[in-house]
Amino acid sequence: MKNLNILLTTILLAACSQTETTSAPPPPQAITEQAKGYYCTMNLNEHYGGKAQIFVQSQPDKPYWFSTVNQAIGFTRHPGEPKDITAIYVTDMSKVTDWHNPNADSAWIDAKTAYYVIDSKFIGGMGTVDALPFSDIVKAQDFIHKNGGKMVKFDEVPDEFIYK
Repeated sequence: MKNLNILLTTILLAACSQTETTSAPPPPQAITEQAKGYYCTMNLNEHYGGKAQIFVQSQPDKPYWFSTVNQAIGFTRHPGEPKDITAIYVTDMSKVTDWHNPNADSAWIDAKTAYYVIDSKFIGGMGTVDALPFSDIVKAQDFIHKNGGKMVKFDEVPDEFIYK
C-alpha cells in the first residue's frame, strides 16, 4: 500500500508539473501590395533595404509590417505597443542580391538570431540609416569591411541608434 501511495503521488506531481504546449510561431509572410508600414503607412514594395514583420497573439494571421528594421526594434521597446509578440522576422541581408531593388528582399530570418550591422554608410529605402540583419556572420563582417559599422545582436542595438 505504501508503494502504491508513493507511485500515485509521483504520478500526480508529474502531471502537475507538465507545462502547456505552445504552438509554433507563425511563418513569415511575403510582402504583398497590401503590406503597408505600421508607422509610415507606405507600401513596403516602394522601399529597398531591410524590412520587418511582427506577429502578436491578438492578431496571429496578420503581421505588423515595418519599412525599416529600426522601426520594428523600436516597436518592441515602445511601452504603448503590444507586448504579446509571438514572432519577429527581418530581411536576411545575407541573401539579398540587389540592394536597390525593393522586391529583392524576400528572405526572412528570426530577428533574435540575426547579426545586425549598425553605424554603416548604407542608407536604407526610407532615406535613413538602419540596422541591417544578416544570418551569415561572415557576410556581415564583409559588409562592415566595405561599408563601416559594427556588429551587434537584437537586444544590443542601442536606443540612440534606433531613434536617430
